[in-house]
Amino acid sequence: MLLRVIHTKHILSQTMSSSSSSSSHPSKLPLKPLAGSYGLPFFGPIKDRLDYFYSQGQDKFFSTKIAKYQSTSFRTNMPPGPFISSDSRVVAVLDAISFQILFDTTKVEKRDVLDGTFMPTTAYTGGYRVCAYLDPSEPNHSLIKRFFISLLASRHNTFIPLLRNTLSELFVELQDQISDKGEANFNALSDSMAFNFVFRLFCDKNPVDTEIGSKGPKMFDKWLAFQLAPLMTLGFPKLLSLLEDFLLRTLPFPAFLIKSDYKKLYDVIYTSATAALDQAEGLGLKRDEACHNLLFMVGFNAYGGMKVAFPSLLKWVGSAGENLHKQLADEIRTVVRDEGGVSFGALDKMTLTKSVVYEALRIEPPVPYQYGKAKEDMVVHSHDAAFSIKKGEMIFGFQPFATKDPKIFKNSEEFVGHRFVGEGEKLLKYVYWSNGRETENPTAEDKQCPAKDLVVLVCRLIIVEFFLRYDTFKVEDAKALLGSAINIKSLTKATTF
Repeated sequence: MLLRVIHTKHILSQTMSSSSSSSSHPSKLPLKPLAGSYGLPFFGPIKDRLDYFYSQGQDKFFSTKIAKYQSTSFRTNMPPGPFISSDSRVVAVLDAISFQILFDTTKVEKRDVLDGTFMPTTAYTGGYRVCAYLDPSEPNHSLIKRFFISLLASRHNTFIPLLRNTLSELFVELQDQISDKGEANFNALSDSMAFNFVFRLFCDKNPVDTEIGSKGPKMFDKWLAFQLAPLMTLGFPKLLSLLEDFLLRTLPFPAFLIKSDYKKLYDVIYTSATAALDQAEGLGLKRDEACHNLLFMVGFNAYGGMKVAFPSLLKWVGSAGENLHKQLADEIRTVVRDEGGVSFGALDKMTLTKSVVYEALRIEPPVPYQYGKAKEDMVVHSHDAAFSIKKGEMIFGFQPFATKDPKIFKNSEEFVGHRFVGEGEKLLKYVYWSNGRETENPTAEDKQCPAKDLVVLVCRLIIVEFFLRYDTFKVEDAKALLGSAINIKSLTKATTF
């Protein structure tokens, strides 16, 4: 198993019982009927979809229903709805307590629910239902996830030197852009860095030395966009919102439009990642199936997650201001000096740096949605009520609301860099960004991201390398289809290290 660089361990104070999700005093909570409705067939899902994307927007869509129903659990429709999704009805669980039911795979089925109430055609993944779409009860799930976990463990000693090298290239480009243009598009640089890092990590080769050259990020971006188009908006003017809705959510984009790019990515990984694929075959996986799964992990899970997480991290840290920057720089430089370099041990001693990364993952989780279908009739608890969910009903969790639960986190809408320092570490059990609790390790039997600790490590190293070079920086929001987009407006070079 991947050696954790996070040593804080906490036992959850709320645990699942055989018939309920977590709650401090489940027996004392009143059983209430679920509020909300699905509206008329066809028209109800369409109305909710238009509200979600255009009339209200994502956050207001949920906050309006919470205020209307005076509950963080209710019935609603979730996009994409007709005609892509055959059934858009969900039970929404939007607080930190009820949300935990989605991690209990003995109670909820995770089969084909990665993207919610619809699933892209397997033509996007070589004809296979890859691991992300499998329920842990399916035999191949454990086999493939064991492959991922063992693969990550075998490359553990490579993480820091490879990433530092890749980040050095990023900072050279960043400085050059700011010198030439007065600002730098961090997303483009971050995408290139993330792709180069994950490709070199898993395929043991620099992508520029392969057939795809420097085109990898754009090829993966197109592949991701075509699959996730029904859940996206393109930023059209409001007058054109109905046209956009029709284009994105009437029929799924056919996979043949990116077939050539996918074939090139597959072929490059198949010929480059020979050691990884040998490892998969040794575990009992077919080489072809292992390669399609590895491509999905590299492109969707790793690159896709980093594509969202890295700009978000820099946005929140950059916006926090010079006082936090000074504290981070002081901590990082002191520890690196005392430890004689950047190592796992050094990173673990940087308490503020760790807290800042967790806070960025809390306030803007890279993957905002979680879904699961009830395997049985159950009673689920929120902070102040209990409610029944029937077998077969789809349960939906919007992670940013659960991880910004005001009953758990003080000033929950604010980025607080020190939130998880000292006693604040106890709150890490409510940080759910990885399809699981931050305090738990991924296993072959759950749906938690196998590269969870790698993502945290990479985020820490970005902050460390940044403040080894610079004292402070300023950011400006930009536009993006997925996650945050930022331009870095200025960099102040380090003067004390």
